[in-house]
Amino acid sequence: MGRLFIETLSGARIFKCKCCKVDSASHDDIVSKEFQGRSGRAYLFRNAVNISLGPSEERMFTSGLHKVNDIYCSSCQQILGWKYEKAYDESQKYKEGMFILEKEMILKESW
Repeated sequence: MGRLFIETLSGARIFKCKCCKVDSASHDDIVSKEFQGRSGRAYLFRNAVNISLGPSEERMFTSGLHKVNDIYCSSCQQILGWKYEKAYDESQKYKEGMFILEKEMILKESW
């Protein structure tokens, strides 16, 4: 097995994986805090790091049908949320390529 590459984010407000505390996203990349995940509140981010993608699948959300990939922490493999691959409703296209991180799966460290 190869060496694991972990990206470290700069800035004071970084979200980390709750299990292993590896950087996951920057507060500066939050698009919205008004999303719902499997375990409660979730945030929509423009970018996420130190993740691996699961297989593509179509899921029905309250906002309509989307093609998504679950995202996992690349260090500990904890599920963190999902990535929007495709939105079928024109009004939801802004989500394409963005990431949902569930608040229950991430933490704010040193804020």
